[in-house]
Parts: sequence; structure tokens; C-alpha cells
Amino acid sequence: MPRYFIQLAYNGTNYNGWQVQDNTPNTVQQILQEKLSMIIGHTIEVVGCGRTDAGVHAKDYYAHFDSEKTDLHETDANYVYKLNKVLPFEIAIKKIIAVKGETSARFDAEKRTYEYLVHRRKDPFLFDRSLYVFGELNVEAMNEAAAYLLTVTDFTSFSKVNTQAKTNNCDVTFAQWIVQNDNEFVFKITANRFLRNMVRAIVGTLLEIGKGKMTLEEFKTIVGNKNRSDAGMSAACHALYLTDIQYPSSVFNGN
Repeated sequence: MPRYFIQLAYNGTNYNGWQVQDNTPNTVQQILQEKLSMIIGHTIEVVGCGRTDAGVHAKDYYAHFDSEKTDLHETDANYVYKLNKVLPFEIAIKKIIAVKGETSARFDAEKRTYEYLVHRRKDPFLFDRSLYVFGELNVEAMNEAAAYLLTVTDFTSFSKVNTQAKTNNCDVTFAQWIVQNDNEFVFKITANRFLRNMVRAIVGTLLEIGKGKMTLEEFKTIVGNKNRSDAGMSAACHALYLTDIQYPSSVFNGN
């Protein structure tokens, strides 16, 4: 049976995360499966490139699915149009792409990038998509700590406890605070994989450094302790975005 990637974006504000859950139908995966099944004409199950928590957004997200139809990628504009008509306004389909039969949207992803948005002055147009942090932030100090993450392997200090992850090891290849203007900052981080709550826990801890409440040496000690309770509070979910997923070209069927 042919396998496809579906590329999409979603605003997670009104959803209980990506993953299907027994106690709620209000997840992105659940709704996407229902609408795909309706439009394609048979039951579709999708496997996402990762789990996003309730309230977290994705500007670029991939999921794979199998279908009896062999031409979805050839007529993808038609299916994209139909899907976007029936999906809620917070979920937008970009493309349907043919991939090799064994390809996994989750396990074949080589790099993932998240961005976290922060603003320092109250702004009615940013309150629901960026974190308001009053006062000055020492971006240089935050970036010194962020750079240290590139030398770290075990991220237990920034992971939810009692998860099903087999390892807490991650390879972070980029981590930096980017100043967009005197009011807005973006924390950008890229890794081969992320643990549950990892980015929000890192951001919350780095903000403690930016506020002068934690030193770089204390940050290094927290990382080494491998204890989530030592790190800072998790930053709010509404300002976190999954922005990029990278796959090897070998998974695609020539397109």
C-alpha cells in the first residue's frame, strides 16, 4: 500500500496537543484522521513526527499515512483544497508527498527545530502568541548558557518524569536567543530529538539567568544533577512553535 507524508501547520491554542487521547476527541491527530478518512474514502491512521503538548503550535509538521489510492501526490492540490475546506480554521494542509513504504515521519526525521517567542512590553497583539516577560533580560548571559547545551548529551534535567522515552540523550546542534527588536526575542533550538516538555523547561530556566536569578555555573550544575526539580519552571505553552523538520532525501519517491 502506498505511503504518503502530509505536511501541515496548526495553531494549538484550542487543542489538547497532537496525540490521540482516550479522554478527549479534541486533538489535532484525531481531527486530521477523521477528515482524511472522509475525503479519501477509507479509514486513515496518521503517525506524526512528534508529540506537541496542549496549546503548542506547529508551523511545519509532518505525518505519514498509508492509502489504497496511488495518485494522492499527483492530484495533491485537489486533496489539499478539499481537506482545507473541511478542517477547522486552526489546521492547514500544505502538501501530500509520496514517500517510500517503510518511511516513518517520526523515526526518520533527522532534525527538529522549535522557536519560543518572548516580548518585554505589554502588547495586545502578542499576548496569545508570545510570552510577556516584564523587565530587562540579559541576552548575553542567556546565550552563554544556551551555548553550553551544545556540549550536553543527557537532558534529564529538562524532561518530564516517568515518560516512556528509552533514553534522555539528545544531540542539540543549535541553541540561541535572537533579538528581533528591543521588545521581541526568539529562542531557537535544533536537535535530533526532544524530550517531553524539554524546550519549555529550558526556556524557563534560561529566563531565570536572564533575570539575574541564576548564574551560568548554577545552570551547569542543574544540568549535571539530572533532576527536573532543580531546573526552572516550564515556560507557558502558547509561545512555543515547532518550525522545521528535516528528512534525508532518500525517503522521498523522487519529488
